Amino acid sequence: MKKKKWIIPIAVLIIGLVCWFVLSREKEKSESQFTYAKITRGNVENTVSATGTIKARGTVEVGTQVSGIIDHLFVDFNDNVKKNQVLAVLDTTKLALAVRQAESDLQRVQAQYDQTIYEYDRNTDLYQQKLISEQDIIQSKTDKKTTDASLKTAKIALDRAVKELKYAYVKSPIDGKVIYRNVEEGQTVAASFTTPTMFTIAEDLTKMEIRALVDESDIGSIKVGMKARFTVQSYPNETFTGVVRQIWLQPETVSNVVNYTVVLDATNEKNLLLPGMTATIDFLIEHKENILLVPNLALKIQPTDEMMASLRKNMPKRRPPHPDSLAVKQFASYGNRIASKSTNGQNQRSSTNSIPENIGRVWFLDNGGELQLEMIRTGITDGKYTEVVNSHRLSEGMQIIASVTSPDGSVKSSNANNSRQGGPGFGPHPF
Repeated sequence: MKKKKWIIPIAVLIIGLVCWFVLSREKEKSESQFTYAKITRGNVENTVSATGTIKARGTVEVGTQVSGIIDHLFVDFNDNVKKNQVLAVLDTTKLALAVRQAESDLQRVQAQYDQTIYEYDRNTDLYQQKLISEQDIIQSKTDKKTTDASLKTAKIALDRAVKELKYAYVKSPIDGKVIYRNVEEGQTVAASFTTPTMFTIAEDLTKMEIRALVDESDIGSIKVGMKARFTVQSYPNETFTGVVRQIWLQPETVSNVVNYTVVLDATNEKNLLLPGMTATIDFLIEHKENILLVPNLALKIQPTDEMMASLRKNMPKRRPPHPDSLAVKQFASYGNRIASKSTNGQNQRSSTNSIPENIGRVWFLDNGGELQLEMIRTGITDGKYTEVVNSHRLSEGMQIIASVTSPDGSVKSSNANNSRQGGPGFGPHPF
């Protein structure tokens, strides 16, 4: 009889515990889940990204001004060369014959000229003695001028033949390095209206330039003298720096997207950068150090109906200590909009989005576990963290709500995967 008296209370207690467990689990499932982060202090920078091609800053294309067959090459790829160093020689057989022919022509014309001068001087004396007619002296003067012109022409022809022979010796116009060779021995090159390129020489590979294509929506942020950093695929762990030298005004349209060319100067002391490499560039638009930062994820929260109801309930209790602050004014305006709306979730969410771009919303739990909202003025952002310019209730190390998962499992944030979480999650919080 005594056993039965003890069994009944124990059974009732077990049944009660089971019911309490089941009900608490159901309640937990019906509540929103919070993920938390912390307000931190650090550095942040605003950048514009682009891609570009690395080129040698000063390059010269070396060609030939005469046609012929390449007789010998003296340099190859990557060879260092000096100014006036012979790079290649064309077959000089015909050119040398042309020089000899021009020399022979000059000798012949020179002899004719000497004979004409002798006759002219003699005829001048005879004319003064009135031994020849005026017509004879005029003819003598004409012959003198003609042979004088022929002599000049012969000299010019010889000079041309000598220069063409010199042109057969292709020389480097600068000190540098051969980065491209476009010919082989035995190949025929033809110099017509354009000079054929035989070699490309880079003046100094320790100084490179990058030509980057920047979208028209970002070009307004780029200025001459602006610093940038970039990486190349060959050295993914190496970061290089550069400075904007030029912004070309001529647009370039690629797939209906308007881009502008930005030229950067970069140093290459380690000779890691090679012409033609693709660079991934970050232009440093703005940089700030030791500032208060909030994760961007926390600024993108879309409040649930439960959060809105909790906020309305807590609004009369809130008395911020700074009545003239931005937070109070924004909160008052925001709160009035919330209070004037119905409990329809769509209306509430639209009201939360109608705020200026430089004003952000930060949700957090106060010391009593009550949901609170802080309106802050925001500054620059790097896509992960945003500067807190003005806030009276947020401080370094403070725990805020980073994301909200509704009972149906959806995350109430426009981008839940792009930010890190700066603090531990504490699970569900009952409203």
